[in-house]
Amino acid sequence: MNAMNSVTIFWLQLLSSVFVFSLVTAWYVWPYLTKLSRNSALVALLFVHVPRYVGMTLLVSGMIDPKLPGEFLFNAAYGDLVEAALALASIFALRSNWRFAVAFVWVTNTWGFVDLLNGVRSILQLNVPSFNLNTIWYIYTFYVPLVLVSHLMIFWILIRSKSWNQYSSAPAIAAAE
Repeated sequence: MNAMNSVTIFWLQLLSSVFVFSLVTAWYVWPYLTKLSRNSALVALLFVHVPRYVGMTLLVSGMIDPKLPGEFLFNAAYGDLVEAALALASIFALRSNWRFAVAFVWVTNTWGFVDLLNGVRSILQLNVPSFNLNTIWYIYTFYVPLVLVSHLMIFWILIRSKSWNQYSSAPAIAAAE
């Protein structure tokens, strides 16, 4: 029997997740978000990034193949932790209607997206799917595609920020919420 190797399965699962999340987004998430104010839509999408602290699992002894380079693990873990903190801070800024909130979301999303691209580069360069990833496999094949789709949606809202209100009939987030 010709079985697929782990690298092929990894990329097939990752791409399948991107496809599925894109469909769910197009059919359900985007239509819902367009009914919200810009800030409310951004908050909903930023919450996808808050659990990126789970990437710190890469640094837990015995959780992942010890042959993976420490620099890769460190950069991935701490890059995700910084993104999680920035996303949470952005949510507070948006909910508090701080003057610089949207600019802060730009910084947060740009950092997170560059960190994601750097991670993909490293995964390709090191052929990470060929290592024993244990449960981290699910983060890469399920959660990372969700993060990717969310980053792209946040950029789309930010780019269309000035015209967002024409899509939305909802008021902005009030500080009292």
